[in-house]
Amino acid sequence: MPWPRPVPLIGDRTSAEQRRDDPRAWAFEPQDRDALHAVIGARRDIRRFRPDPVEPALLERVLEAAHHAPSVGHSQPWRFLVIDDADTRQRAATMADRERLSQAALLTEDAGRRLADLQLEGIREAPLGVVVCCDRRTPAAGVLGRSTFPDADLWSCACAIENLWLAARAEGLGVGWVTLFEPAELAALLHLPDGVVTLGWLCLGWPDERPPAPGLERAGWSRRAPLADVVLHGRWPDEDRQSPPSHLQAPDQADVVRVRDRADELLSPPSSLGVLDRAVDRMLALPTHEPPVRDEAWGTLVLVGADHAVTARGVSAYPSSVTRDVLRAAVAGEALGVVTADANGLDVVVVDAGVDGGLVEGAHDARPEAPGGDIADGGALRTADVDRLIAAGRRLGAEARGPVALGEVGIGNTTVAAALAAALLDVGPERVVGLGAGADSDILDRKIAVVALALRHRSDDPRDLLAAMGGGEIAVLTGVVLGAAETGKAVVLDGLATTVAALLAVRIEPAVAAHLVAGHRSREAGHPLVLRHLGLEPLLDLRLRSGEGVGAAIATGMVRNAMIARSRTARTGSPVHGA
Repeated sequence: MPWPRPVPLIGDRTSAEQRRDDPRAWAFEPQDRDALHAVIGARRDIRRFRPDPVEPALLERVLEAAHHAPSVGHSQPWRFLVIDDADTRQRAATMADRERLSQAALLTEDAGRRLADLQLEGIREAPLGVVVCCDRRTPAAGVLGRSTFPDADLWSCACAIENLWLAARAEGLGVGWVTLFEPAELAALLHLPDGVVTLGWLCLGWPDERPPAPGLERAGWSRRAPLADVVLHGRWPDEDRQSPPSHLQAPDQADVVRVRDRADELLSPPSSLGVLDRAVDRMLALPTHEPPVRDEAWGTLVLVGADHAVTARGVSAYPSSVTRDVLRAAVAGEALGVVTADANGLDVVVVDAGVDGGLVEGAHDARPEAPGGDIADGGALRTADVDRLIAAGRRLGAEARGPVALGEVGIGNTTVAAALAAALLDVGPERVVGLGAGADSDILDRKIAVVALALRHRSDDPRDLLAAMGGGEIAVLTGVVLGAAETGKAVVLDGLATTVAALLAVRIEPAVAAHLVAGHRSREAGHPLVLRHLGLEPLLDLRLRSGEGVGAAIATGMVRNAMIARSRTARTGSPVHGA
């Protein structure tokens, strides 16, 4: 009779004989296996979330599952950064919007439009963000298995994401994985040290959709490839045979969800008004905006004018006197921007921010105390005047009836705006300088040369940048954006100059980004770049050159009509109170 086998008190208690006789004994019971495969098959990338909180104990269970993922050399390189504050979510959402539009610009027109149509609001809607970080500061040679595959630490973190995702699905939670970020920008937002990288942003919360199939399949991007197409045997196929197909396409919370819930009740397809629906949702999620009443005024055009010393360098096809003429016509109610605003039900505030020859009679006085200098010399405005003009604009934005549409008048200000855009986006003059109204190639060359001179005085501080190469109207408009946002109003942008003012405002106060709506895309070369950097998709593309807030006024009128249409359209289901 053989001696008994010593059985360990910990670890694997089975014997080789046992494992040989029943190699399947380690399997779970059939019902458990079926449950696992059901969870795997039902995992989805969720894009819509409810605002309800995730209980701490539930969050811990999900993170515990992630923490049980396999890791090369048992290195456990993952770190789970849980984010629940609205400010960080909003900044991250703006980054993702910006990158989405950048990637859409690289696609064909149809693919780009489909990318723009995708619902990517989960960063704002979901109650929690979980950024899975990989701590790569341990040398690869010090971790078993990484000497030959240095990126195995990243693969380990990807396994942690999958564990988290499946555990969340089993609990009824939804997860959306957003990788539309510049990695360095997201790392800077989260204050990550050198050597710690992110694997994107996971939106975590209770799902507001229960998709029967993956979202990109349903959106027509691709279908899941048959298993036979991705399983190879023995070796890679010969070069003349087709390789596995690639389906890669270069592509605050409670209020946001409440507004979308209300829109979902409409007796019409989701997002039936396209980009307009997004603008309406963004406005209605702000605390001061309610649907307008038909035939009543709604919103304000703030039209700001100023002259620029740089015009002496021949950068405009028109004399500086035109600025005063247009602003006087605006006060009289006859300028194109003012007439367009009136046709779209907007009040108008006309502001003189430094027009040559003294205050334009009838305009609001927001003039600098000292005359403006040449941006090529780096002394466009005194620092004290920058602060004064921003403060004046802040008051105007706070007092205006919302939403606030922006307009500007200023001969030569496309050169000023291009210089600011180049400095803010860190690009060369050729990428942002356009012809401007009535200009020719000689003027274009002079504008590029002037912007190159101005860029010698660039600064990371928005106020210093305005002092070096700004203009009175852009400084005031920067303040208008800040004041409107601080009082909960939406801001509808016009052309390049107003959009640069909005970007300056965002650099001063990042939360402003949630209040911005792009009215249109102008013909200025730098305008699409600035819009994309702000993560904004314009409502209109009419190749306008008029300035004066014409595009912003038309766009605001469109949003107004869309709101009225949505408020009067038949609804289904139970009403959502307070929406």
